[in-house]
Amino acid sequence: MEQLFAVIRTRGERWNNSRPMEEQEDWESHAAFMNALHDDGFVLLGGPLEGTPDVLLIVRGSHREEIRSRLSGDSWSRNGLLRITQLVPWRLRLGSLGSGN
Repeated sequence: MEQLFAVIRTRGERWNNSRPMEEQEDWESHAAFMNALHDDGFVLLGGPLEGTPDVLLIVRGSHREEIRSRLSGDSWSRNGLLRITQLVPWRLRLGSLGSGN
């Protein structure tokens, strides 16, 4: 059964702090990959947490390993720019993400 998960990814050892996100190595590949996950309905919401090295994703999946597996296909996961630090089930209590919360 699918459920919602909150995923925190943080900058890895290869992140270049002197460059903005859009100028990191493989930006176009990463952006295309994440957009495809969104288009597929896997990533529902995502974006950087201002003032931190972290990114928050709200994803829909069956279990943690599915989520880890799908995110491992991201070039930024493979090349050390981002890594998962937290992956926890999340229950939406207020608001809506559309049908099938």
